[in-house]
Amino acid sequence: MKDEASPYQNLITFPPSLRPSHDAGRTEGIMLRAAFVSALFALGTLSSAQTQSEGKSAPGATRNSAIRIVEQIKRADYQGDRAALQRLHAELTPAPDNKMLAAREFYWRGFALWRRAINGFNESPTPKDLEDDLNGAITDFNDSLTQDVAFVESKIAEASCFGYLAYLNMKDPTRAREMIQHSSPLLKEAVASDPDNPRLLWVLGPIRWSSPPERGGGQDKAFEAYNRGLDIIRKQPVVSDPLEPSWGEPELLMNRAWSNLNRTTPDLKAAQKDAEAALTLVPYWHYVRDILMPQIKAAQAKAG
Repeated sequence: MKDEASPYQNLITFPPSLRPSHDAGRTEGIMLRAAFVSALFALGTLSSAQTQSEGKSAPGATRNSAIRIVEQIKRADYQGDRAALQRLHAELTPAPDNKMLAAREFYWRGFALWRRAINGFNESPTPKDLEDDLNGAITDFNDSLTQDVAFVESKIAEASCFGYLAYLNMKDPTRAREMIQHSSPLLKEAVASDPDNPRLLWVLGPIRWSSPPERGGGQDKAFEAYNRGLDIIRKQPVVSDPLEPSWGEPELLMNRAWSNLNRTTPDLKAAQKDAEAALTLVPYWHYVRDILMPQIKAAQAKAG
């Protein structure tokens, strides 16, 4: 595991300049470089579906199979289990006769590869298949949008994938800018259609963090995004459909913990409080438990 790993490495999108951010002795390097790129701005379906006597899938069995796999995908993500994420992605086969269901299933398929790549950024040495995972996720998110063009969750996730691809191609500015050109419109569409989406705010936070004030950025703007996202998600009614994305509270807490650790004037007490709150919700979260929390403890020890 990399001690320098940024919080989950998630929200990566990049500005035209592709300027890397250097801050030796801090863990923010990777995330800010990644986030810089986007200052412009899965659900698998069924595994082997059960069949009726006529040989057709039973709708209830198909949906139940998808729900079971989605829960496994979410757990594997938090556990940092890349092998399981790859396996679960391969098991999913979206329903051919139900567009709304298939859109959600394709989303979670993409989610599995998206998070497989994100978890890979926290491994040392960095896996060599991150780009393949991200491209595979983009294909699934596109397939999801083909089934339901208005499904904003796939737009948010796909934009993030393109941001990571831009980051991976930072040594090739032309290629990186090409990825940005794909990411930016998706984010703009998401902001226009669902500005209070907590998962969107989770993605936008690091962009705000690394953007200059004249572009609406700054550390305070990142905290505003996280605080707003947490306030919204805590007031939302419980989502009854397990195939509809509703994740976000632990992730927002994690990003805020990382930001409190790495802000200009660190707030280590707040960082620990948020990390502990995230672990209360997801006690087995590998990144927070095994990487972020030790970083916070080390900073506290150094500060005396």
